[in-house]
Amino acid sequence: MIPERRYWLLLALSVLVYIAGLFVTLFENDSAQFAVMAMRMAQENDFINLIKDSQDYLDKPHLHFWLAALSFKIFGIHDWAYRLPGLIFTLMAAYSTYGLGRLLYNKEIGRLAALIFMSCQTIVLSAIDVRTDAVLTGSVILAIWQLAIYLQNGHLRALLLGAFATGLAFSTKGQIGLLVIGIPLLCHVIYQGYWKRVIHPKVLLAVLVFGLTISPMLYAYYQQFDMHPEKVIRGLSDRSGIRFIFWEQSFERLSGEGVGKNSSDYFFFFHTLLWVLIPWTFLSLFALFTRIKIAWKTRLHKTKSLEILTLGGILIVFLIISFAQFKLPHYLNVLMPLFAVITSAYIAQLYQIQKTKQIRINLGLQFFILGLFFLAAILICFTVFKFEHWYWYVILLVLFLPVAHFCLERNDYTLRLITITVAGSVMFNLVMNIHFYPRLLNFQGGSTMASWVKQKDMDTSRIFKASPRHTWAMDFYLQDPLLKLNVNQMKAKKDIWVYADERELSAMREAGIQWDRQQRVDQFRITRLQAKFLKPATRMQVVRNMYLVHLP
Repeated sequence: MIPERRYWLLLALSVLVYIAGLFVTLFENDSAQFAVMAMRMAQENDFINLIKDSQDYLDKPHLHFWLAALSFKIFGIHDWAYRLPGLIFTLMAAYSTYGLGRLLYNKEIGRLAALIFMSCQTIVLSAIDVRTDAVLTGSVILAIWQLAIYLQNGHLRALLLGAFATGLAFSTKGQIGLLVIGIPLLCHVIYQGYWKRVIHPKVLLAVLVFGLTISPMLYAYYQQFDMHPEKVIRGLSDRSGIRFIFWEQSFERLSGEGVGKNSSDYFFFFHTLLWVLIPWTFLSLFALFTRIKIAWKTRLHKTKSLEILTLGGILIVFLIISFAQFKLPHYLNVLMPLFAVITSAYIAQLYQIQKTKQIRINLGLQFFILGLFFLAAILICFTVFKFEHWYWYVILLVLFLPVAHFCLERNDYTLRLITITVAGSVMFNLVMNIHFYPRLLNFQGGSTMASWVKQKDMDTSRIFKASPRHTWAMDFYLQDPLLKLNVNQMKAKKDIWVYADERELSAMREAGIQWDRQQRVDQFRITRLQAKFLKPATRMQVVRNMYLVHLP
């Protein structure tokens, strides 16, 4: 289906996209926030307490922060060092996706599934705007793959490795890890009748490995919360960290209590699915509907052409998270490996039975998506953020020419379909990583101001902020979180710098505070793009000013 050289070329280009994204400035809020939390761990050698802006943080378990802090310890405090563990787990997820595809179908389907996974837009984005989902996704699909091997072959090593990976998933994001691992495997057990493997004494060893894996996280939760019932978390005292992670966390997400409600739209993930699967949206949806149709026709009787692990996992998990009152698009990331496998199997089936008409329709749809990629890249480079130097035109031409070559090839339809889809994704995301994001992040006030402070070699201990607003990016790049000063405290200090917006400067001026120097930067919430910002003529209507002023 894909010649060896072509496959490795496409895979290498996909990895290049991720490497280019390593060095982009961290995004506010979550990426920069989590990086600051991990930075504090590394600086203070405190790997027990999770602290967010001097407050105890109960929302997520420790593993993601431990990995980032360990990376800081080894490589120093850099944005790429923060992203590195997420990239490693993403690559592990791609390999595990290959393994699962090979186990359920064959090697060719597994290889294509890994390529599909690596080029899904939400996975590319998750390696740049790094939250806990990269580590979670890698752990989840590794667990599913290894435990599926055990169910099929009874291998003890696979069982123990699967239990270890399940523990990593639980230590990253709690019960959702168990849910996304357990549901596909339960569907697999029911459909294939692997009950003897489930009740085998070997499983007790797996439970032990799982318990040992999560024990560091449980110990840290116990030390930070259970031993301190006087702490008030989200307005409540006597919070047990262990009870929270085993029971309360997921119910808070489902009900919206504690974390708040951000969407009661039960179809939120349906329309979100359309973009997170890009550029494979059409093919993945066709694959899903085809698999549902087969399952319906066969009434779930065991047949050679049907496996339920991917289908059941996608449908049931999708249904459950759709009822949550707190939803974010990256919650779907853990399902991308399953979508990749089911999509790869669909493409392979079309290729094997040579459904030429259907393949040509799919090829036409992929050309449509490629056209959208081209249009978006042109708009970004010539309208949203125009090129400032001649060499950018050369770089863009270098990115466009290989894609144009693949489009003009006259070879097998399936090979063309796969090639132009991956090549289009690579072209678009390289434009995003080396041009769009760096220009966009000039409007992230905190990181821009931190760069100016470092250029001036200023004493960061003399820099404060005028409000309790979070300044994650500035905190990270200065490697020294800003402390808040009120107006009276400012009057009592000399030779300091204060980070403030225009409203806060007006309040300082009314209080009689004077400054002799100031530096201004643009500020925009870059993770919430809007049309007015993307259009240069109206951009400054939505951009605010942030200032760093010197109080003599």
